[in-house]
Amino acid sequence: MLDTFDLTDPLARGLVQHARALGEALAGFDGDQDDADDLIALVATLEDLKCRAEGAQVVASAAFDAAQRAEQAAAGVPVERQGQGVGLQVALARRESHHRGQRHLGLARTLVGELPCTLQALRAGRISEWRATLVARETACLLREHRAEVDQRLGDDDLHSWGERELLGELRRIAYRLDAESVVSRRRHAESERTVSLRPAPDTMTYLTALLPVAEGVGAYAALTRAADTARADGDERSRGQVMADLLVTRVLSQPDGGRPQIPVTVNVVVSDQVLLGAGDGDTGGSAEVDGYGPVPGSLARDLTTAGPEVAVAIRRLYARPAEGGLVAMDSRARCFPAGLAELIRLRDRTCRTPWCDAPIRHTDHVRPVADAGFTTATNGQGLCEACNYAKQAPGWTQQVVDGLRHEVITATPTGQTYRSAAPPCPRPAAVTESPADRRYELSQRCDLSRRAGSPLEMALARHLHAA
Repeated sequence: MLDTFDLTDPLARGLVQHARALGEALAGFDGDQDDADDLIALVATLEDLKCRAEGAQVVASAAFDAAQRAEQAAAGVPVERQGQGVGLQVALARRESHHRGQRHLGLARTLVGELPCTLQALRAGRISEWRATLVARETACLLREHRAEVDQRLGDDDLHSWGERELLGELRRIAYRLDAESVVSRRRHAESERTVSLRPAPDTMTYLTALLPVAEGVGAYAALTRAADTARADGDERSRGQVMADLLVTRVLSQPDGGRPQIPVTVNVVVSDQVLLGAGDGDTGGSAEVDGYGPVPGSLARDLTTAGPEVAVAIRRLYARPAEGGLVAMDSRARCFPAGLAELIRLRDRTCRTPWCDAPIRHTDHVRPVADAGFTTATNGQGLCEACNYAKQAPGWTQQVVDGLRHEVITATPTGQTYRSAAPPCPRPAAVTESPADRRYELSQRCDLSRRAGSPLEMALARHLHAA
């Protein structure tokens, strides 16, 4: 199939033009002049078209992967490194994170190479990409010939008409009949991937999630449930869910049961001085940025930084320029400048700087490599996740910093596509009075940015000395 679909063929370019024309027509549709029958028919037709488009994306992604690997092989890239960076290019094209781009590319290779019947159903618009993903995922542990048998055994009617739970159950039953040992090995592998994760929730809450083997997960939940029921029976006024949540935290932190946990914390707060001191628009005015979570009301930031003596709180404040929100300085107990600079970059960027990637920062990377005379400064630094940093080591990737008050990087892929990434703005007061001297200094700084490679921390120190 890859031999009949080449991204350099005029057919692909023609499809791009037709797709753009269709997109413009759909953008102009408002539905005000249509009757109900036509509207619901359009919904069904667009769903069919969406599935067909996902099928075309699968074929194009697999063909692109083959083409990139061939180019890398011709350039002498070692076999074990061929394909590096392809998933990230797919992710950027689909406006997804690197992790999801890798999943999309893996699905494309699987459907094209091992599940042709499922791919045909997707390209015909009878199933969605998610349903095709379920088939690929539940057959991943099988040998190639067994996977092909499952692909042929599931007819279009089954894939199209079954509910998701019914489809998953049938896939697992077939897989177990064909290769019970592989299914058992898959379960053991899944148990080895047990982990705990944290992600933001609405209203300044978080989701603390544990991925556990079924027996351990059910047992832990049952223990919390029994303890909560006992506390409620003894007169605890908290709700059952509140007691379970508090018990989870106190037991993890080895604290006594029976109340709200007291947690020693280190809070990295990006905040303006007016918000920190409560001098904004009223007592609750302004906002701050808590590292690892995101924006929080100014009142919560002040509560965190003024906790009572029973809670050991280490505060690391990071200050932003009031006018444009650029991060310029921080006070910290860090003694080693490189470590402090890396911390400043991480707190400035917050998550991986690759567009559409929200993964945590694991590496502090040089935008312009040291081998190409790049400096180790905040201006030439960016925070990346491990996968994105390694992907950009493939041949053909280039990056450069854009001069400006907010840190911005332009990334060019091996195929010439460019993407811009700007550091998120820092909280600042709503209204700022700037003196003429400040304005003259900012203008001189803008002119000087193109002539020197200084970090924002260095620029803040220079401005402080200038004012003195």
